[in-house]
Amino acid sequence: MNDITQPIYTLEALGFKPFWAEQQKEGYGSGRIALEHKHMYRIYSEDGEWLGELSGKFRHEAAVREDYPAVGDWVWMTKLPGENKAIIHGVYPRLSKFSRKAAGNTVEEQIVATNIDRVFLVMALNLDFNVRRLERYLLIAYESGAQPEIVLTKKDLCGDVASRIAEVEAIAFGVPVHAVNSLTDDGVEPIVQSLAAGETIALLGSSGAGKSTLLNRLYGEERQRTGGVREGDDRGKHTTTHRELVVLPGGALVIDTPGMRELQLWEGSDAMSTAFADIDELALRCRFADCSHDSEPGCAIQAALADGTLQANRYASFLKLQREAAYAKRRTDAAAARVEKERWKKIHKQQRERGNR
Repeated sequence: MNDITQPIYTLEALGFKPFWAEQQKEGYGSGRIALEHKHMYRIYSEDGEWLGELSGKFRHEAAVREDYPAVGDWVWMTKLPGENKAIIHGVYPRLSKFSRKAAGNTVEEQIVATNIDRVFLVMALNLDFNVRRLERYLLIAYESGAQPEIVLTKKDLCGDVASRIAEVEAIAFGVPVHAVNSLTDDGVEPIVQSLAAGETIALLGSSGAGKSTLLNRLYGEERQRTGGVREGDDRGKHTTTHRELVVLPGGALVIDTPGMRELQLWEGSDAMSTAFADIDELALRCRFADCSHDSEPGCAIQAALADGTLQANRYASFLKLQREAAYAKRRTDAAAARVEKERWKKIHKQQRERGNR
């Protein structure tokens, strides 16, 4: 965090949109969070890179993880020119947000990346290939507000790429699918040509899926360290250890993320009908509007399962994610109520202290 260089950007080149321009505050500069480590931040701004920390007021008022800056966020800040340091006073409203439940038993949100235009869901075509996991990634990508695309890596390790692509297209309706071998640039050029200056892309996928190798190809040089394939399970070695915003030579911005072995839903998803549009459409054809899709006569879903139009494992995945989303919503609603109660207790305490003074 101490190696602060001084490239010069414009805010627009860093992805600043009119939505945020309308919310600039007089007396404060604007910058974008590129890296976060224990509430210390590397910030990109129009006059270089700054090492940022939170103001005392910000720290006092932040109640949950969501309140703190995340990689991709735009922040209001005061710059301390002689030190290349800045004080962060607030976070601009987010246009998109990719979140998951934090690992462990705590009911807490972990923001993976914010203000993303496109999400590249990266999955290897070797033994790491898992359509059910991809359904989960798609659901959360739709929920984020960004546009998903699927990048299937390590095509050289797959004996039948076409059938794998067909499996993915069967569950990702209308989502662009790319098959690449990043080591030889096979299939990478169409992705490079699609990148636009100022847009932000997040790379998301499991450990060893090939995100860092793909980023190196997009960047045009070995920017990120990569690992080979582990012996025994045909999976790549995990190399990325933190989230970071990278400006590509062509002007697009990429947020590389560590591989996620666990991807639990953070809140009840409103995107189920998008991620599982085929099941949603079948449900509309049921004879009864309140059909439970179990044993009712005229159930279109049961008919589709019987004739093979709908695969049983896809429907089972849908039911599992539906139950998980409902459970997540109940837990987050309860957690939000506790946070709000604590927030008001803090406000009332401050009011009493002012009254006593």
